[in-house]
Amino acid sequence: MERLQAEGALVQLSERFTNSAAFGNLFREGMDLVEETAAYLDGAGRVEAKALDRAVSLTYATESMRLTTRLMQLASWLLLHRAVKEGEMTLSQANREKTKVKLTAADPGPADTIEKLPTQLQDLIHRSMSLQTRVRRLDSTIHTPPAEQAAIGNPLVPHLNALKAAFER
Repeated sequence: MERLQAEGALVQLSERFTNSAAFGNLFREGMDLVEETAAYLDGAGRVEAKALDRAVSLTYATESMRLTTRLMQLASWLLLHRAVKEGEMTLSQANREKTKVKLTAADPGPADTIEKLPTQLQDLIHRSMSLQTRVRRLDSTIHTPPAEQAAIGNPLVPHLNALKAAFER
């Protein structure tokens, strides 16, 4: 590690993330959520939807479609990065392909309408939003080009110089 730091090489998260246990956990969580949502919407959710009044039934239909869309986009992102992990594509190929994935797709409606939905659907919506937030954060970290490295020297020197200049005034 000291040798790498001495040579000015920084370890990039984007190069390591897909092979990490954290990615494996995120992948499993995302795919499990997709399966759980599909089972709910095809089973208990269908029964619950029939018992709703007309206005809430429309909200149920809208929010279940948004949920499904959101999860399919997240699953696409996860599958792209699993392909990187398995050596089926490079990170730069995944970066090009991920432009087709919309991580901002299908945000839920207002909270007051969501509160009228069955509890299990609300839970799935909240969990999918949490997953989406984490994936968005990771996506921006993984696919942001690395900052240009200083050729030589301590990376703290510019910050120390700025502090020194601020206190000399």
